[in-house]
Amino acid sequence: MMRDLKNLMFIAGVVIVATVFINAVQSDGAGSSSGPNISENTGVSRGGGYQISALEIPEGIDFAGEEVPLDDPDVYERLDRELLVNTYWQSNALLLFKRANKYFPVIEPILKKHNVPDDFKYLAVIESGLTNAVSPAGARGFWQILSGTGREYGLEVNDNVDERYHLEKSTAVACEYLKKAHERFGSWTMAAAAYNAGQFGMHKQLERQKVENYYDVLLGEETGRYVFRILALKEILSHPEKYGFQLGEKDLYEPIPVKKVAVDTAVTDFADFAKEFGITYKVLKIHNPWLREAHLNNASRKKYFIEIPEEGYYPTPGN
Repeated sequence: MMRDLKNLMFIAGVVIVATVFINAVQSDGAGSSSGPNISENTGVSRGGGYQISALEIPEGIDFAGEEVPLDDPDVYERLDRELLVNTYWQSNALLLFKRANKYFPVIEPILKKHNVPDDFKYLAVIESGLTNAVSPAGARGFWQILSGTGREYGLEVNDNVDERYHLEKSTAVACEYLKKAHERFGSWTMAAAAYNAGQFGMHKQLERQKVENYYDVLLGEETGRYVFRILALKEILSHPEKYGFQLGEKDLYEPIPVKKVAVDTAVTDFADFAKEFGITYKVLKIHNPWLREAHLNNASRKKYFIEIPEEGYYPTPGN
């Protein structure tokens, strides 16, 4: 009997607590909701006024002058995905804005010289984030060039000198590769996809699926997203305020003027070499990442051009 009484008292207590909790929630909800608020225009808003909004897809967008078929629902959704991912990865996007201001002035004239559309600077953005990245497959530099490809296109690639890290030279190599891909496929969009999947790989998929257009072919995850990532970064970096990014000139990284010093002999110690020009070993390597060791062999007496920053941009060594 006592056990039954205890059980009844426990159940009554649970009912009372639940009733109080439900009433409290309903009371809070009668005024303003403390949970997510779905609105027609702004998407999901959270406490403190911070809003996570759905993005407006541009009515028309192109890559290198080639129209993107946004009337295809699959194409529309894939572009929407990359815009969302890259807009709301704010820290990464801010870094890309900053770095683009520093490195696009180097890349753009080389693209123009080689008659490659300016939009391909965004390919470098998605390949490396405008850093000297190293991939698991061993691709290196801003343009993520494999060692075999680098040598095939005339770059010096060894333990002492690796010109895949040389921004001007690697950009020129990327241009030559892209032009060959464009000649083969007749499309800059396909050339971009081939940069990721390889010309043979893209040709094989087009032939097997009996299509000719990037937007019509079914590809793996990486290459399937590749062009859309380029498009998204082009859109975001071209229209920062539209996507909520507020940056002034003072927030951007500035290019540092340099002079080029010709060297056609071996250099036994780059720390001593740097001191001769009033800079540190670190600064020398920042501006010449293609010099991979603390010395230069140069048994062939090849002429290299080493960049030395102009005075006044770095602290004087020892100060």
